[in-house]
Amino acid sequence: MIQDIYPRKYHNEYLHTQPKDNDLVLVFHQNTVLVRFVDDKLRYPTLNELKSFHISCHYLFSIDQHRYFLAAPARCRYGGPVPNEKDESFPYITLPGYSYENVRIFRTAMSRSTSFAGITAHHLFGWYQTNLFCGRCGHEMKPDHKERMLLCPSCRNMVYPRISPAVIVGVLNGDKILMSKYAGHPYTNYALIAGFNEIGESAEQTVAREVMEEVGLKVKNIRYYKSQPWAFSGSLLLGFFCDLDGSDRITLDRNELAEAGWFKRDEITLTDDHLSLTREMIMQFKKRAAI
Repeated sequence: MIQDIYPRKYHNEYLHTQPKDNDLVLVFHQNTVLVRFVDDKLRYPTLNELKSFHISCHYLFSIDQHRYFLAAPARCRYGGPVPNEKDESFPYITLPGYSYENVRIFRTAMSRSTSFAGITAHHLFGWYQTNLFCGRCGHEMKPDHKERMLLCPSCRNMVYPRISPAVIVGVLNGDKILMSKYAGHPYTNYALIAGFNEIGESAEQTVAREVMEEVGLKVKNIRYYKSQPWAFSGSLLLGFFCDLDGSDRITLDRNELAEAGWFKRDEITLTDDHLSLTREMIMQFKKRAAI
């Protein structure tokens, strides 16, 4: 999966520090990131390459000895003062050989640790961008110096990065597994039932509710498989397998799903993408692994 970067090691402990010349800086604009390619592998700019721009940087994390920072703001006048973020007349940071690519490139780019760093940084970028001002009193939020937290200097409101728990569900019916396709979603391959945890319910209750809501089926023997941080949606995915309980007749929620059906192992044409928990769970079923 995308977070499996061994033998490299991810260090997410927060540090109150400034970047050095060779530290890597992630520059985002909405859902795009400034990158270049070296031997088909993603590369991010270093602070040294960005010195002509007036930017501030937030420390993000380290992978092995490589330190990653987030550029803020991503829009600056070359060699001039930091602009007003609302002024669209200022150009975005540009560098020779670099281009802005959609963050979905992290799904397919070579160099797993670089992709993992990029999408995790984009998760934090979104958190910073949506918490510029205090939701309680409206004052500008300030980064804390001791931990990864935003603090309101007026009312002392503390805001931490948002992580939304969600479930991925492999529903088994003997020698068949339930697979579905999302409605109105850019991802068009088959996947498993999925949904976000709601207030006041356990992960197991989320499993039963989501399966009933999306395909009208009851389940039993709910068992945990594995988890995955999924920064594309700011989620922590919790994978579960369960068994069909009763009728296998599917009643589709067409607001959520375009189609759903039961598939035997030899009917599954998907291959392991080494990226997502959903695909790994489907492959586990296909390979007859213990689930």
